[in-house]
Amino acid sequence: MRLFHPRDFSRPARALHFYRRITLGPDSNGRFRCVNIRSEVQSLAKRTMIVDRRNFLKTMATAGAVVVLPSYTAATPAPGSFDFVFFTDTHIQPELDAAHGCDLCFKKIAGLRPEFAMMGGDHVFDAFGVNKVRAGMVYDLYERTEQLLGMPLHHAIGNHDVFGVLAKSGVASTDPAYGKKMFQDRMGRTYYSFDYKGYHFVVLDSVQPTEDRLWEARVDEDQLRWLRDDLKALPHGMPVIAVVHCPLVTAFATYAYTQIVGADRKYNTMTVANAPDVLQIFENANVPAVLQGHTHVNEVVNYKNTQYITSGAVCGNWWRGPRMGTPEGFTVVSLRQGKISWRYETYGFHSVVPPERP
Repeated sequence: MRLFHPRDFSRPARALHFYRRITLGPDSNGRFRCVNIRSEVQSLAKRTMIVDRRNFLKTMATAGAVVVLPSYTAATPAPGSFDFVFFTDTHIQPELDAAHGCDLCFKKIAGLRPEFAMMGGDHVFDAFGVNKVRAGMVYDLYERTEQLLGMPLHHAIGNHDVFGVLAKSGVASTDPAYGKKMFQDRMGRTYYSFDYKGYHFVVLDSVQPTEDRLWEARVDEDQLRWLRDDLKALPHGMPVIAVVHCPLVTAFATYAYTQIVGADRKYNTMTVANAPDVLQIFENANVPAVLQGHTHVNEVVNYKNTQYITSGAVCGNWWRGPRMGTPEGFTVVSLRQGKISWRYETYGFHSVVPPERP
């Protein structure tokens, strides 16, 4: 909304033509009155016999007029065409030649020259169950290696990026870097959104530490409220690309059931426990794709006009070869005027240890 001072009325005819609404006041009760400016200015002119610019301005100033133009929202740009890279689960560490693997991966990504990259979480291995020295060391290692990308990068948080939550870490919950604070200090916010070339990108936080110093895959209530408001404010039909570490929708349980059952977990740490709440919010928006990590398996599930693309991991099977047939790699996403396609790329890493048996 743009406000104009009475001095803008240097030409009454121009004011009559362009300005449509006027707010007069406040009156003695502190109230403002909105009137049609054309009729009001004409009335003022008749009453005061405005004959020149000076008297016109004086009269308007005496009336305490503020002119308000209608709010015009810039036209939403049509969805553009570009590529970006989604990579996830680097699990960088000084062991297992992991830093060299990340080096190879990041150099290949940089060579593709995407417009930016998005990291799907689990940057390090590990911060969740280790002391501050080890956590700081692997974070430093990741940040140094990341410089090879040489492009804008947006981060999502993964469970291994949260500091000191497991009791075995020996970290007190009062430590200033405890929980998500270490990630926030180094990488930024845990959930947020941004616009790029006619697309709206949403990054979610699916990792919620519990009071008993474990964790659950969940999008918390504050975040759900934020997401609802964030998407509600978008222009109708604007395409939304979401990124989350733990999958919202996946077929993993159908082909890796024994891994889930055998883990004997107290909480759901494989998929987002309240995924239906998130999906319900997505139904009111145009969400062509959700990019996910965590399982280290490359797959796509189409559900209600949305592709839930789970990328294989940069680290494969935690730097021990392919993970259930998915080699070490990353996902290249191509957006073309609102439509999405993608491909999975490997980068030639060879594990220094024999691959584990399935």
